[in-house]
Amino acid sequence: MSALLLHEYIERISHLLRTETRQAGADYDLQPIQLDALHFLNQANRYSNTPLGVTEYLGLTKGTVSQTLMALERKGLIQKSPDKKDGRIVHLNVTKVGRKLLRETLPSKTVLRVWSELAEAEQIQLTEGLQKTLKTMQRLNGMKPFGLCRTCRYNRKKSEGKFFCELTQENLSQADTELICREYQLSEEMGMGS
Repeated sequence: MSALLLHEYIERISHLLRTETRQAGADYDLQPIQLDALHFLNQANRYSNTPLGVTEYLGLTKGTVSQTLMALERKGLIQKSPDKKDGRIVHLNVTKVGRKLLRETLPSKTVLRVWSELAEAEQIQLTEGLQKTLKTMQRLNGMKPFGLCRTCRYNRKKSEGKFFCELTQENLSQADTELICREYQLSEEMGMGS
């Protein structure tokens, strides 16, 4: 396959997903960027659920993110809370209404149908290929990878259900390790295909 063909497939899939996101958001008076931010915040850990985390993850300007977050807060989809250690940091938490909205809109019906029509081996191969493509693009563009805490090089298991972040020097729960983090660094033993 040529690089041009890869580009065309990714571009076309992106446009189709954006159209579906626009349609899903329209039912709730939300722009695609607002759904994207809400979706990110629903997956983000306590180091990432901040305005800066949203800005870095989406690769947008602070002004655009600020307007997006204000709209989500006005609609009751997120709520702000100050950091317990540093009052200058604001955490953005998805409300019960916001989580319900996400369950109703993501993943799209088309993605669910495509996924269900793939054999398990095809699902694994597709997921691994897209993950490798994403990680490579993020690295080449100088963007943070925002990976799952449990696969981060800084994550250490202390005991059953108890973990420790060597970067932040804080204890982590099992639930913490299932969220994405802006401080994520790829574990050396996992390589690019993880």
